[in-house]
Amino acid sequence: MSKQTFVIAGASLAGAKAAQELREHGFDGRVVLIGNESERPYERPPLTKDYLRGESDRDKAYVHGAGYYDEHGIELMTSTTVSSIDPGASRVTLDGGGELSYDKLLLTTGSEPRRLDTPGAELDGIYYMRSLADCDVLRRRLDDSGRVAVVGAGWIGSEFAASARQLGLEVTVIDPLALPNERIFGEEIGTFYRDVHVQHGVEMLLGQGVEAFEGDGAVARVRTSAGNVVECDFAVVGIGITPRTGLAADAGVAVDNGIVANERLETSAPGIFAAGDVASAWHPFYEQHIRVEHWANALNQGPAAARAMLGEDVSFDRIPYFFSDQYDVGMEYSGYATSWDEVVFRGDRSGGEFIAFWLTDGRVVGGMNVNVWDVNQHVQELIRSRRPVDVAALTDPDTPLDSLVTESTA
Repeated sequence: MSKQTFVIAGASLAGAKAAQELREHGFDGRVVLIGNESERPYERPPLTKDYLRGESDRDKAYVHGAGYYDEHGIELMTSTTVSSIDPGASRVTLDGGGELSYDKLLLTTGSEPRRLDTPGAELDGIYYMRSLADCDVLRRRLDDSGRVAVVGAGWIGSEFAASARQLGLEVTVIDPLALPNERIFGEEIGTFYRDVHVQHGVEMLLGQGVEAFEGDGAVARVRTSAGNVVECDFAVVGIGITPRTGLAADAGVAVDNGIVANERLETSAPGIFAAGDVASAWHPFYEQHIRVEHWANALNQGPAAARAMLGEDVSFDRIPYFFSDQYDVGMEYSGYATSWDEVVFRGDRSGGEFIAFWLTDGRVVGGMNVNVWDVNQHVQELIRSRRPVDVAALTDPDTPLDSLVTESTA
C-alpha cells in the first residue's frame, strides 16, 4: 500500500504547526506545505510589536528554524499558490500549472486586510500591515521618524500606533467608533485604552472616519468626516481582515464568514479540513460556529486539525484567547462575549492593573487581565463553569480567584 499524501494549503502558523503535529504523531507519508509568500512560516504578533520596533531579530518571528522542514521531511513550497481544488478527484492545481493529488487536505489560507476605497486611497505612502514584507517596509519608514496617521483603532492600528509613538513619531489615530474596540469590549475598556494612548501623546480622532487621502502622488494629509485635516508623512490602515475563502468557495466547499467546519475541523467536503483565521468551526462549548482571528487559535487549531486528519477523535473546544501589548500595558483576554449585562472590575483601573469580567445573568462570559498575571487559567475555568458567581467576591482582590472557581464548579 502506497503512503498517503497530506497537503496543507497555507504556510501560516496554523499550517506549520499542523505539519509539525503530523510528524510528531508518527505520520510517515508525504507532507506538502504550500505558501504564497517567499518566507518560511512566521508568527504575526511581532510585526506590530518588538520586530517592528527593531527590538528582536527576524529569526525570532519564524515558527521553525531554517532547517526544520528538510530535517522532518516536510516539503515546503514557498512563493506558490494553490489556484484550485478538485474535491472529487482529491487534487489541487498550483498557480504554475502543476498538480498534486492528496489523501487529506488542510486549508490554512488565513486572511487579508480590508482595504479602503476612499478618494486618494491609491496614493503612495499608504500601508497595510499583514505580512513580514509589509513590516519590513514600515520599519524603514519608522526609522525616518516624522508623522504618521493610523486609520483604525482596533488591535493592529492600536499596536502599531503604540510602537510608532515609542519610537518618537507623532501619531494620530482615526476611527469612526467613539472608543477603541468599543464593539468588542464596550465603553469601560474602550475608555481605558483611549486614555492610555492619550497619556502617551497620541492624538485620538475618534467618532470620525476618513473622507479622503490627499497629496501629490504620495499621501500628505488625511481629511476626516468631521472636517479635521491630519498632516502626515505616511499612513497605516488597520480596519480589520477578511478570511481568504475564495479557494474553498470555488471548489464548492461551504463558506459562511469563513470556511465552515465541524468540531473536528472537517469541512463540508470529506477529507478537507480548515484551521486558523479562515475556519468558522463548530464550537461544542458555545454551540455555534465561531471564527477566531488570533494567534492562539492558529497555534492550537492547526495541530487539532492534523490529529483529525490522522483519524483521531478530535473536538476543538478551547476558549478563545488573545493578548496585546501596548506601551507598558500588557493584557490577556479569554472568552467569546458578543453581549453582556455588565462589566465589573477587580484591582486598580486607574493604575492600570486590574481584571475586567463580562457577566451575563451573573455568569462570567469573558475576562481580561491587564498587567495582572497568572490568572488567565482561572478566568477560563470561571467561563467554563457556566455558574453564577458572587460579584462582591469576584471584584474583591483579597478573594483568590481559584476559590471562586471551586465554588462555581461545586
